[in-house]
Amino acid sequence: MCQAYRKQYGFNAISLMPTNLYGPGDRYDDDGHVIPGLIRRFHEAKESGAYSVMVWGTGRARREFLHVDDLADAAVFLMEKYDSPEPINVGTGEDIAIGFNDGRVGLAELIANVVGYRGRIEFDASKPDGTPRKLLDVSKLHALGWKHKIGLEEGLRSTYEAFAGTVEAHAA
Repeated sequence: MCQAYRKQYGFNAISLMPTNLYGPGDRYDDDGHVIPGLIRRFHEAKESGAYSVMVWGTGRARREFLHVDDLADAAVFLMEKYDSPEPINVGTGEDIAIGFNDGRVGLAELIANVVGYRGRIEFDASKPDGTPRKLLDVSKLHALGWKHKIGLEEGLRSTYEAFAGTVEAHAA
């Protein structure tokens, strides 16, 4: 549609293609996205003293995540700097495994650490992994001079703080 408006009316519309987004204000339930769902699960497990948390899938699926504030920053940057009919990918260009991250901390463990959950993390391989890997080519965006500013751990911390504040407000 952006390309059609540009061609027909000379309107400088651009089409941003963001990767998986996360941040404050998301849906923190099992029907939502992986990060807010895991934040809620680990928070509830910490509060109840649960021995373990079950994560869907094998843990091998890899995902790229971008904080919503970085998406907003990229959108403003591209409105000022990008003038092309072609869609442009917006992401970090980095991915992480949900569970088993080649000897490094995976997403589930990273979220558990941010939340302060110290129990076991188990994976239910009978549940779907989804697409094995989702990672955008953001080389065009990087060549224009934009890179994300919010690291995954920092973004998870601010997202968890927002979630915990919402939980406390509902409890009061």
